[in-house]
Amino acid sequence: MSITTPAGFVAAGVAAGLKSTGAADLALVVNQGPTYDSASVFTANRCQANPVLWSKEAVKDGVVRAIVLNSGGANCYTGPEGFQTTHAVAERVADHLGIGAIDVVVCSTGLIGLANPREKVLAGVDAAHAALSPDGGDAAAHAIMTTDSVSKQAVVEGAGWTIGGMAKGAGMLAPALATMLVVITTDAVVPAADLDRALRAATRVSFDRLDSDGCMSTNDTVTVMASGASGITPSLPDFTDALTQLCTDLAMQLLRDAEGADHDIAITTLNAASEDDAVEVGRSVARSNLFKAAVFGKDPNWGRVLASIGTTSAAFDPADLDVAINGVWVCRRSTPDADPALVDLGPREVTVTIDLKSGSDRATVWTNDLTHAYVHENSAYSS
Repeated sequence: MSITTPAGFVAAGVAAGLKSTGAADLALVVNQGPTYDSASVFTANRCQANPVLWSKEAVKDGVVRAIVLNSGGANCYTGPEGFQTTHAVAERVADHLGIGAIDVVVCSTGLIGLANPREKVLAGVDAAHAALSPDGGDAAAHAIMTTDSVSKQAVVEGAGWTIGGMAKGAGMLAPALATMLVVITTDAVVPAADLDRALRAATRVSFDRLDSDGCMSTNDTVTVMASGASGITPSLPDFTDALTQLCTDLAMQLLRDAEGADHDIAITTLNAASEDDAVEVGRSVARSNLFKAAVFGKDPNWGRVLASIGTTSAAFDPADLDVAINGVWVCRRSTPDADPALVDLGPREVTVTIDLKSGSDRATVWTNDLTHAYVHENSAYSS
């Protein structure tokens, strides 16, 4: 069950020597058609890696025939040589497949400022092309891992058509898109314009709502490719629903693997004046290191939730807010209610519910707690 579950795709994952461990670090995914429609979304960070700069141009015509991804180095802020490496990688893939380099998306992940050794990457492309297989999806998913402890893969079945996906990400998880590389494949017949609409709708309520540590990457890329090999054209609503299900599944896998996390926290804001208000409130709480540290310490400190709400521009009455933690309404009308001792923060899953009493819209933002392990992981990341 992987990106090669949909018909029309082959993939591979190989070791190109970019990781000091010798683990697999380069993946190649190829759409064999008969159609090559595609759509992508990229990081909103203004500081963007060379592969993003290349790929944003490559996807403009809605055609992508292959995606090559490496872990072990982000190829970001590596100067003109870094961009030339990206171009050379796309050219090498294109030469193997007999296509134009402009139809190849390139993705990289790893340490910023680290130049990827070009000859090793190109040799890795050669090896990956030789290893391409309809069973290569799992190997590809493992090859893109960095600090991930597990690979992230998902499949959603439609009515005679299928969507498959793989993702990497465990730290710097914040919108848009959360730090990630995501490849999605489908054998449905979906024109590029419809793929774009569906992908943007799906990422808006999945990856864009994942806010682990408030830090946005330079390399985020989510690309969907449609081979049309099933011969079936689903309705746009049906396809969008399935794609949203897949993206949400992958987003939750990213959350569960967040660096050092002990708790997965779902923050749902109810009765907001607008969806934007609900997202803003949820994101403010998700980015509160004080609240996240409290959850790590199993302290249901609802005062830190209210303090975070108060930093937003959302519509609400500061004297009339309700907050529940794991179903216990510890605060009503902005005053203490149920005994916080009733809140059990032992399980990994934590829910925070906020009632703004200002409208009828709602949204959920996902985050995790702030732990000693997270600090340790990121204090020694480059050394």
